[in-house]
Amino acid sequence: MRSDWVSRAVEVVRSCALEEETPLVEVPLPDRLGARLVMKDESQHPSGSLKHRLAASLIMFGLCNGDIRPGGTLLDASSGSTAISEAYFARELGLDFVAVIPAATSPEKIRLLEGLGARCELVEGGVSVTAVAEELAAQPGWVYLDQFANASTRTNWREGNVASALFAQLDAQQIRCPDWIVVGAGTGGTSATIARFARYRARRSSVAVVDPEGSAFYKAWRSGSRDEVGSTSRIEGIGRSVVEASFMPQLIDEMIQVPDVLSVAGMRALKEFGIDAGPSTGTNLIGSLLLALRGRPEGRTMTLASLICDRGERYADTYGDDAWLARQGIVLGDEVQSLVDFLHGGDVPSFLTDARVPVPM
Repeated sequence: MRSDWVSRAVEVVRSCALEEETPLVEVPLPDRLGARLVMKDESQHPSGSLKHRLAASLIMFGLCNGDIRPGGTLLDASSGSTAISEAYFARELGLDFVAVIPAATSPEKIRLLEGLGARCELVEGGVSVTAVAEELAAQPGWVYLDQFANASTRTNWREGNVASALFAQLDAQQIRCPDWIVVGAGTGGTSATIARFARYRARRSSVAVVDPEGSAFYKAWRSGSRDEVGSTSRIEGIGRSVVEASFMPQLIDEMIQVPDVLSVAGMRALKEFGIDAGPSTGTNLIGSLLLALRGRPEGRTMTLASLICDRGERYADTYGDDAWLARQGIVLGDEVQSLVDFLHGGDVPSFLTDARVPVPM
């Protein structure tokens, strides 16, 4: 018989996951683009990011599957945001949580984790966070949530997800069904959920995934091989050095590899328009602009939808700091001002048309 604790825990997760729906935000685009960009602000979740939904799905599965029990310890490997959301739910359930994160994770994210009662296991570069998490999870009573393996399978893609909410809000506001939905890939779960839901509901939206420099995801999509190996991503939250199990390239209509300097420039340009978000949202902006520059559908405005993934305040000490960026090999020139000028109706920046950025085919 199911315990009273599990029943209560399921209700706690359900109530924490069903907060007020996150809003849509329109990003102003120059008229000559003939395009409209709407971003769903997932930073407004109680735990501050898109990963709130994933954490709820992973923990709900663990409860309903009998894996998570009172007095247990949850853990996951993460670059920060998923762990923060998981720590939020663990605190609400009265469970311990251990975050296995890269040592280079932003100090603000570590402070947020510790503030939620999480214990942080910092892993130096060159060591796999997933391998460390697997080793720790062998302890009795510990449950490895494993976002990288489970993100695309433990999220209900038929209903109650980011895609169903996005389309419902677009319909309610009489915004045309998007030609493109632009998202990054950290696990691959978000792009898989959106693509599956669109097919299930016969929505004629294509899915474009934006990826940082060197990520194995982009290479795998191009080559068709899951054996591709990339470099460690410098854009926190997206891009992987290996192809994770939750990445589903067959569901992706287009992939765009965005230079890291432009991801940061996109993040900072958005702040000029009142959108204070992290670098992966900057990557989403650049990918959306590249698709808009391809040209509008004949006779009508192109509609693009994307996500504001998390809050910019988490990156004040990192992507908001030029000295820190320089230590990572990312040096900004005039990219931010050029993007702001362009969004105000100025010239198209050369970096959006030159050979450094492959325009989608």
